[in-house]
This record gives sequence, structure tokens and C-alpha cells, in this order.
Amino acid sequence: MVVPLLIPLRMADILKTLAQMQREPANVRFGDLKHVCEQLFGKPRQSGTSHAIFKTPWAGDPRINIQSDKGKAKAYQVKQVLLAIEKLKGVRHER
Repeated sequence: MVVPLLIPLRMADILKTLAQMQREPANVRFGDLKHVCEQLFGKPRQSGTSHAIFKTPWAGDPRINIQSDKGKAKAYQVKQVLLAIEKLKGVRHER
């Protein structure tokens, strides 16, 4: 993937992780998923336990509740995050 120089490195990392999330949801590192969630949804409202829970601007699903499985993200949680990102795009577009 070619990344234009105008995109900051953090954004390039996020785009790379998002592409992997879409391509291989079962092969995403938990740290990468958490980083994407922090950049898009802010700091988790709960951390320090096995779960990281992020606040969303809507009530209900898709919720952002992720946990590590031996350093990897759980595939179904990766899919939930992708759904939440799509919903977030719609929420931002409506404003």
C-alpha cells in the first residue's frame, strides 16, 4: 500500500490496521485494535482489567468492548469495531 506523504504516520498506521482488520479479522493484534479504538473513540472508560470498553456517541449496539486473547484481538470484536466505525462515519456525516 502506498501512503501519500501528506498523511501523518499515525494515520498511516491506522489505515494499515483498518485494512488488515477488514482483510483478516482473526489475525489482528490486540494492541493495534486498541490503538485504533483510542484514536477514533477516545480513551477507554474502563481499562486495567481484561476488557477495554469505549464510549460511543450512540446508545446500544454496536458496543466497543474488546479484550485480548493471548495478544490477539477476538475476531467477532474486530467485526464489531468495524461496524462501529461505519456507524461513526454516518453519525459524523449527519452533523
